[in-house]
Amino acid sequence: MPASLNNLLKNTTQHILFVGIGNILKSDDGIGVYISNHIKPGNKISSLTVEVSIENYIGKINRLNPDILILIDCVDFKKEPGYFAMLPVHRVRDFTVHTHNISLKRISELFTMPVCILGIQPKDTSFGEKLSQEVKKTADFLIGIINDA
Repeated sequence: MPASLNNLLKNTTQHILFVGIGNILKSDDGIGVYISNHIKPGNKISSLTVEVSIENYIGKINRLNPDILILIDCVDFKKEPGYFAMLPVHRVRDFTVHTHNISLKRISELFTMPVCILGIQPKDTSFGEKLSQEVKKTADFLIGIINDA
């Protein structure tokens, strides 16, 4: 696990909002939605599922005004399926993922709080509703870490 995610979850009293992004009809592309739907809200953690329409939630997210915003999405890191990394948004290249109308880097400029991307390497983004075993294993691991914080 990246030290940054672990440190953030264990060593902060700030409110963190996890936002699940993705298309649940395109296999592993729905991983952000799967994770956000399984996060248990707590004193410092909450989640919001936006699927493929994050641009429709900009006002709501800014009104919720978390201290830190973490966008969860599948990202092609060119690594093995299930690989994950949490990066500050400025380290993510300006690209548009095929299920988004706008890049995550550009959308992050519309938020008033610091934004990070929790990206998970997909195995399969073809039509279908089932997550690959490798990606689901990573998702369940991350859900456990988040819910134990």
